[in-house]
Amino acid sequence: MEVQDVHIGKQLQVNFSPAGSIPIPCAAYLTGAAAIPGTGFFNGGVMVGSPILQPLHTAALQISRPDPVSNPLAFKAPSIVHIRGLPPPASTPIDVVIGDPLGPVGITMATTLVIEINTISKKTISPLDINIISLMKKLGVQVDNGATVETGAQAQAGAEARASVKAIAGPMAVAGPVSSPKFIGPIFTGRALGNKPFDISHPTQTDKRVRHICAEGPEPAIYIRGKLEGEHIIKLPDYWKGLVDYDTITVHLTPFGRRDNLYVKDIQEDRIIVAGDHLANVNCFYEVWVARWLNPDNHDDKLHVVYDGESPADYPGDNNHFSFSLPPGYHG
Repeated sequence: MEVQDVHIGKQLQVNFSPAGSIPIPCAAYLTGAAAIPGTGFFNGGVMVGSPILQPLHTAALQISRPDPVSNPLAFKAPSIVHIRGLPPPASTPIDVVIGDPLGPVGITMATTLVIEINTISKKTISPLDINIISLMKKLGVQVDNGATVETGAQAQAGAEARASVKAIAGPMAVAGPVSSPKFIGPIFTGRALGNKPFDISHPTQTDKRVRHICAEGPEPAIYIRGKLEGEHIIKLPDYWKGLVDYDTITVHLTPFGRRDNLYVKDIQEDRIIVAGDHLANVNCFYEVWVARWLNPDNHDDKLHVVYDGESPADYPGDNNHFSFSLPPGYHG
């Protein structure tokens, strides 16, 4: 049967059952005289939109954008799904429910853009794993209670306020200054943590890892190292100018292949000149160490290695040029 328009006055049911069996009624919407008006029940599946975009049976409810050729008027709708509640402040946390404690669900999103306009607050009350692919924009306040796991890059343009510990297991790149005008709560430099390691997967052996410990010293030291073969000039990086104190440069030279009385003849901003018994044919390994300026804007700032105090907040210098980590259980 094919008709142009059908009006169902109270309830629509598409309720299949094997031959000889009684269909299972829809208890949620009731039936017969007690049926909730304006309801529909399908015990199989529902597809909305273009069947071309949904060629396979993949879900009980399949939704896609309408086909622009066969139904151009429906295709003009700007959204595929639009859920709307009553005007604020009538909204509640259960306006849209996806899963519940008795029937939890997993969520997979393959998106190009997510825009969240949040005028009140957002709470995560369960430590769920959330995988976000592509770009997400959030407007409003976000409150997370529980663990959040992020794999991949995260870009943030704006302020972040945190009144708790933030642990990062892996590299973190910050393109711009990180500062704190005042210390809010305890801070820690690593005394209780002891060593400051980095831990990576073994480059050639599966199920093995490599852990190294960071070098420590009473200065913000950096270094370059390399090899001279048939030359006597160590070229220094261009970016050292304005970054380092050239008066702190030290040079280690190790001849290879033969004995040689090597020494540093001169240190300039762009080079170190090496001399020895075989000036025209210097062969050596080199290692150059230098201290960065503690404060690039004020070269008079020096590191206070030992100072009076009970916490890093008592440091007598400018703490804005240091970063700190807080170990688990620290309450100092």
